[in-house]
Amino acid sequence: MDYKVKLEMFEGPLDLLIHLIHKNEVDIFDIPISTITDQYLEYLEIMKSLEMSIAGDFLVMASTLIHIKSGMLLPGRMEGDEEEDPRLEITRPLLEYMQLKEMAKELSEREILGRDVFARSDATSFDEYPDMAPKPDVTLFQLIDAFRRVVALGESEGNLRVSLEQWSVKDKIENIISLLKEQPDIFFEEIFTGNRDLSELVVTFLALLELVHMGLIRVFQPSQESRIHLSACFDEKNPPVYREEDGKRT
Repeated sequence: MDYKVKLEMFEGPLDLLIHLIHKNEVDIFDIPISTITDQYLEYLEIMKSLEMSIAGDFLVMASTLIHIKSGMLLPGRMEGDEEEDPRLEITRPLLEYMQLKEMAKELSEREILGRDVFARSDATSFDEYPDMAPKPDVTLFQLIDAFRRVVALGESEGNLRVSLEQWSVKDKIENIISLLKEQPDIFFEEIFTGNRDLSELVVTFLALLELVHMGLIRVFQPSQESRIHLSACFDEKNPPVYREEDGKRT
């Protein structure tokens, strides 16, 4: 399989740390650095196995985490030692990044009123029609977690094999588009229906990431407990055609 998805187009190292903090349900001011570092490195290995092009910032953060972990393993400080907690090296930028993301989210959710946009008195209320309310998007790392569950399920059921058969990202992109053409909203697991080969699962997942990057699919999860949805962002009557040779759609 000779195909790479550029990771930097989705998320950065701070996004991965935030994901791990939420996933482990820990306090950002009391990060279990050893656990987080091990899990961070595990995600990097998974992304490498998926042939994602990992930006240098991820490797820099990995080095930083390993350095902090080493420092935390040193003998305890002497009484009265006012040396700063080494974890602040990542806590500070994390807090700043989270604040910026929250501000960006608030700005994007505000109603835009001005020269070219006017409010309507009969505007639809999301409280009145909850099914129409905006749903939170899913991060790359949530998608990786969901993909790992698909692979684990296939392994537990004994339906997964490993072969040298070649699979095309272009073909898988067309398959996913066909599914969404028939049904504009499907569950994440449905794109893997019929996949019985590990490399086929990987190529299908890469095809999904490419479609998300192209803006042809929106991925969302109504709640933390619910399943991940895929929603078409193209005209079902005139679906796009993907050209694998230059990674563009027509």
